Amino acid sequence: MEASEVRRVNRALNKMSQLYRAAKARRLAALGLHPGQDVLLWVLAQEPAGMTVSQLAAHLGIEQPTATRSLARLESGGWFRREPVPTDRRQVRVVVTEAGHRLLPDIERAWAELAELTMGAVDPARRELAITALEEANERLRELVGEEPLTQG
Repeated sequence: MEASEVRRVNRALNKMSQLYRAAKARRLAALGLHPGQDVLLWVLAQEPAGMTVSQLAAHLGIEQPTATRSLARLESGGWFRREPVPTDRRQVRVVVTEAGHRLLPDIERAWAELAELTMGAVDPARRELAITALEEANERLRELVGEEPLTQG
């Protein structure tokens, strides 16, 4: 890759990351959420029996204290509850409440709107190429940092 291309790639990815996060933050703020809390709540909702904090952290690829802090911020919204793990009194399962489940369609709608605003005007064939290129780049970066591949789309 030539130096000018390297600069373009770095500039485009850095700016896109910054702008996407800011746009997502605005959409999520309208729901009472901060970036990252949407994914955390969505992942928890996929497990009807809930998850322990360590399971959640492992699934998200974050440290357990980070998951604990994120959950503490979410707790005031009443979007999940903590239940003791019968086989290990030191652990709790985090289970999404009915209020949390009611929030999921709004989260998914915010994601869809942001995806549409980001890529919707791009010709479908070019959009597919762009998405594929981003997915391939993510896979290479995951390998570079030793992160497990995504298991869901």
